[in-house]
Amino acid sequence: MTISKILIANRGEIACRVIRTARRMGIATVAVYSEADSRAPHVRQADEAVLIGPPPAAQSYLLADRIIEACKATGADAVHPGYGFLSERESFARLCADNDILFIGPPPQAIAAMGDKIESKKLAQKAGVNTVPGHADAIADSDQAIRIAGQIGYPVMMKASAGGGGKGMRLAWSEAELREGFPAVQREARASFGDDRILIEKFIEAPRHIEIQVLGDQHGNIVHLGERECSIQRRHQKVVEEAPSPFVTPAMRKAMGEQAVALARAVGYYSAGTVEFIVSGNDPTGQGFYFLEMNTRLQVEHPVTEMVTGLDLVEQMIRVANGETLGLSQDEVTLDGWAMETRIYAEDPYRGFLPSTGRLVRYTPPVQIEGEDRPGTVRVDDGVSEGGEVSMFYDPMIAKLVTHGETREAAIDAQIDALDRYEITGLNHNIDFLSALMQHERFRVGTITTGFIAEEYPDGFTGAPASAEHLRRLSAVAAFASMAQADRARRVDGQLDGRLPPPTDWQVRLAGVDHDVVIQGDDVTVDGEPLVMALDYTPGDRIMEAAFGDDGMDEELAVQIAPTRTGWKLTARGASHIARVLPAHVAAHAIHMIEREPPDLSRFLLSPMPGRLVTLHVGEGDRVEIGQPLAVVEAMKMENILRAGRSGTVAKIAATAGDALTLDQMILELTP
Repeated sequence: MTISKILIANRGEIACRVIRTARRMGIATVAVYSEADSRAPHVRQADEAVLIGPPPAAQSYLLADRIIEACKATGADAVHPGYGFLSERESFARLCADNDILFIGPPPQAIAAMGDKIESKKLAQKAGVNTVPGHADAIADSDQAIRIAGQIGYPVMMKASAGGGGKGMRLAWSEAELREGFPAVQREARASFGDDRILIEKFIEAPRHIEIQVLGDQHGNIVHLGERECSIQRRHQKVVEEAPSPFVTPAMRKAMGEQAVALARAVGYYSAGTVEFIVSGNDPTGQGFYFLEMNTRLQVEHPVTEMVTGLDLVEQMIRVANGETLGLSQDEVTLDGWAMETRIYAEDPYRGFLPSTGRLVRYTPPVQIEGEDRPGTVRVDDGVSEGGEVSMFYDPMIAKLVTHGETREAAIDAQIDALDRYEITGLNHNIDFLSALMQHERFRVGTITTGFIAEEYPDGFTGAPASAEHLRRLSAVAAFASMAQADRARRVDGQLDGRLPPPTDWQVRLAGVDHDVVIQGDDVTVDGEPLVMALDYTPGDRIMEAAFGDDGMDEELAVQIAPTRTGWKLTARGASHIARVLPAHVAAHAIHMIEREPPDLSRFLLSPMPGRLVTLHVGEGDRVEIGQPLAVVEAMKMENILRAGRSGTVAKIAATAGDALTLDQMILELTP
């Protein structure tokens, strides 16, 4: 059978990704969509589109019967499931087969074998794969979990047996954390996977998360495509991925790859799949790696493997489903250069990474900029467009930014440059945080673990640190923009009798420090010191191209610039800075301006995001202490525990369990 039309049983960027490859291969495509996605890019890009239900995934994208009906209605002879949703449902793969529809993925028995963490661990042990010490059967309740954890030894990891994507996972360092976290993990597992079985494993300290991409055909050929390092995680969800890993040696790559292939062969695997390992960063021999799970689908981070191998994994999946042989031996797999991927999320890193929803008022991804001085190749995989919405019903990922360079440093530098040029307004996003990660010295040298974010940002994220020289240069950028704006204002006909020159002396307040900036033609001084710079800016531009240096331009900077009431908001290198810019002769009067004090809202518990109030732990009249759990809010399929920021007594309850909450809606009020 030759595939002629593929229905993509997914949405967003992965649906667009599959459509691109199918179109290049001359295969027609069908999109499915919920009512919330009626104007989504994947709907517009496909040759045909079918509405399958209301916004909640349980009433649309997770309904296998609707997908089959859409296939029959459009004549699609194959289904690509993408990742998430139905991609690892054995029942869906069998349903496709029962209806003579090719499932572009592994055989159902392999999905079943690897989809259960408990059973997959037992199979891995039989196949000779290293496994993490732990309890291999489901845990009944908190009391049993505590008994087992006592035997294994803390810290332990609670994991949903049917889990994936970082959901249904929680770390416990003590009995108290285990008792509090176990019910929450069960609820998340039940809500996300319809299966609340939980297993417990020993938590490997100084862990690195490294995975092996495998690829097999229906004729018994299986190869691995090297590793991906996925250690930069937050709440067990990957944030940054790269290929290859700065930790893995050729010998370690060979050993891990051979174990991954052995496991795939043991379950009769074909198509693309990923075997995930946890590796002890404290083991310099590289032998301390242990099997975590096998994802029987395409991974979110597959583009970094594509960039270093030159293979299109979606194309390979389609060809394998068609019955073709790989035509690729293990010796022919080569890794070229380095690839880095960051996940652009709709979340607010300045407020504890709380999910953000809303309309993309402006959305302009970076484009590949040619030139010998550019650090690397840029690729953006997204499924959104300007004017579209990021909904509370689905995952908050907006896009994947992928860069490739000859070296790891080049791939990182390309990320920093591309992140500076990524324009998103209308909702909160994590671009500043991703840029800060790319600039962090510990990340750049590669000494990372899955605890990196928690260790390096224990008090939350406040923006990437800015050097005094960086702020000095930004003050010149702000002054130049104000001078350009003043010059344009003086060009308006009929405003003045003759054109007056704009001010050349400016005072710029940035990060609480006043800088005196003087611009005379090409000569610029900041605080009396000369600054060599070249700027490309016209009033109204959203990005200013800047270059700085003493003996030649040693730094190129793309600064996102937006006007404020008294100056500019400048965003570059992982932080936004508000610059107050005044002509020097006006600045002396600024001390007479009264600043408005923000109101004290500490006595209110406000919903930090749109979502649903799952649990309310207190009632009116209850006494609470700082740090005490008060409520649980669910948003974008994740539970968030809200804790008391101050001690007091509950004076008023303003919401009840089950209520839909808006951003900053009051849940309760405390009296001191």
